[in-house]
Amino acid sequence: MDSHDSTYDSGQGYQAGDVVYVMYRNPHTYNVANIQEAAVVNDPDQPGKLALFLYETYYPLDSEIAIYHSEAEAEQAYATYFGSIE
Repeated sequence: MDSHDSTYDSGQGYQAGDVVYVMYRNPHTYNVANIQEAAVVNDPDQPGKLALFLYETYYPLDSEIAIYHSEAEAEQAYATYFGSIE
């Protein structure tokens, strides 16, 4: 995942149940990235904290992940960093 200029805000403004969009890099082919829908959920391992749920895995809601409130916003960022989406 990418940490460039996202709308990350220390978890503030997100609530469990929110749908967000992230740039996800293929772990097997590092130069391939996709925009994926993810859910903001209560972190099952850290009560009181939020996490991202993506591909059946929980990820910390932190500045290491580029999080976008809308798919259009994620697509614009993707185009900036990787070129147009095709």
